[in-house]
Amino acid sequence: MSALAYARFELRRTLRNGRFLSFALGFPLVLFFLIAGPQRDEHDLSGSGLSAPVFYMVSMAAWGTMMSMLSTGARIAGERAVGWNRQLRITPLSARSYLATKVATAYAMALLAMLSLYVAGAILGVRLEAGRWILMSLLILVGLVPFAALGVLLGHAVSVDSVGPAMGGGVGILAFVSGFWFPLDQGSFLYDLGRQLPSYWLVQAGHVGLGGDGWPTHAWIVLVAWTVVLTALAARAYRRDTGRQ
Repeated sequence: MSALAYARFELRRTLRNGRFLSFALGFPLVLFFLIAGPQRDEHDLSGSGLSAPVFYMVSMAAWGTMMSMLSTGARIAGERAVGWNRQLRITPLSARSYLATKVATAYAMALLAMLSLYVAGAILGVRLEAGRWILMSLLILVGLVPFAALGVLLGHAVSVDSVGPAMGGGVGILAFVSGFWFPLDQGSFLYDLGRQLPSYWLVQAGHVGLGGDGWPTHAWIVLVAWTVVLTALAARAYRRDTGRQ
């Protein structure tokens, strides 16, 4: 199987997964309208400088895109359980192409989740300059890189029965400590903790949309550090898993 043929197969299979699409796309949309709708006229949510629709649009986009990236782990765990990845290893498909396809598919789903939230935001009155939309989106996509590595790590380190709770619980905890549901007060414990997590900076990309500065140096250090650590752990889990099959 060639890398291109496998990429097409993987993308079609993902798009046909109704349960995944409804959760990754539908759930954030429903939450957005339920939370941001009643506050659509709030233009400085808890002193954050962001309107409620913008804040929750980016928060739900972060939620949906994170779930899309981590879904790589669920697909890998499922393939391990049925032996599909062992079959792929006897084809010309390289390990690099296999993992790159998983990440690329996750990014495609993340883009769908992000764009659907942007449309929802526009419905509630979010209006930004084209350049700001683009810059905000680029920051979110860059911020997802460590979660791509985390998805691969979960897929090779967790069983198919445990990967769902691990994903849901992990994203839920990250959402709480990273200020997805409410702006974090500066100087608070959650604020100091959230700033050390890549998920926090996904939400902070919303400031760029309203003309604010891009991420500070600290944000880039956090993203690079988590990417390096999670990539190393994912590579180790992959080698250990494939070595014993």
